Amino acid sequence: MEENNKSLIDNLRPKTAFKAGLLSGLAVVCIIGFFVLLGMMLNGKDFGSNKNNNDDNNIVANTNENTNPNPTAPTEIVVNGLSDGDWVRGDKNADVTIVEFSDIDCPFCTRFHDTMRQVMTDYAGKVSWVYRHFPLTSLHPEAFKKAVAAECVAEQKGNDAFWSFLDKLFDGDETLANIADVAVSVGANKDKFQECLDSDKYDSKIQAQSQEAQKAGGRGTPYSVIISGNQKVAIPGALPYESVKASLDAILK
Repeated sequence: MEENNKSLIDNLRPKTAFKAGLLSGLAVVCIIGFFVLLGMMLNGKDFGSNKNNNDDNNIVANTNENTNPNPTAPTEIVVNGLSDGDWVRGDKNADVTIVEFSDIDCPFCTRFHDTMRQVMTDYAGKVSWVYRHFPLTSLHPEAFKKAVAAECVAEQKGNDAFWSFLDKLFDGDETLANIADVAVSVGANKDKFQECLDSDKYDSKIQAQSQEAQKAGGRGTPYSVIISGNQKVAIPGALPYESVKASLDAILK
């Protein structure tokens, strides 16, 4: 009678009983895990969501790093008129002027530099391009000194050399270590250039233009303003050529 009253587990061999117990435990864990996973998925918390959100945030951060993160322009855009200290590409008497505030080491500015060169080709005689400095030194430590370098080239060789020098910096990957050679390639005297570069004679000009950019609504680079008479239209960031063209066509119609 005693043997008949033993449970099924008791009748099993010890090794077999251990395996049966282990399998039963794993089955319970799997069932619990299934319902936990099901609950997470119903709440939209799949395992990939955290990773994807972080990646998206990184993309946004990198995008806003060098472009204007706030596309809303101020109610009134205040930009200084042309002066003898400005460097102008195209006809100064053109109907439309684009004032660009830019950082030589900004990758988005490099992209927009190409856009502006296309604008100057397609709107020759109708649009002039004014370049003003807006170096973001917290992101690009060499940018301020490169802005000084551009001014030093212009001091020696004038407006055309300024633009040639600027094109070379945007087209290449030049550093301060070889920037004197770039200056020489556009006709500057190396010793005079280096003496100018080592001075602080253009620091106040660059700082003033950076402050002007911020007052005009610039929160990053590039930041540009289309000016036609009393009309001013902001170009926040490195907008593609098609967007700039649409704004110009609306003004020039």
